[in-house]
Amino acid sequence: MNADQILMEIRETNLSYLMLAQSLIRADREQALFRLGMSEGAADMIAMLSPAQVLKIASSNTLLCRMRVDDDMVWTLLTNHGKGSNDSVTRLHANILMAGRHQEAA
Repeated sequence: MNADQILMEIRETNLSYLMLAQSLIRADREQALFRLGMSEGAADMIAMLSPAQVLKIASSNTLLCRMRVDDDMVWTLLTNHGKGSNDSVTRLHANILMAGRHQEAA
């Protein structure tokens, strides 16, 4: 993958992320804040963006979203498929840990 392809992928990801964020924020604000891991101020700004503003912001060469899972324990839980553990319990444990991180950030 060359640099131009990477930039195109970043722009497409930005557009998808902003459209998803607006949709989630408008449908269920509290759920969106949790799922997107963003502040109320950021949610307010994203919700008010016009389609033209979304396109302009998305065309940036900087990825707007970021990986929220920066904890080794959460990654271990999420990637521990079929190793004698109950997948639903493992995913629930990972979700609980990430929810705690969201509460700490808020």
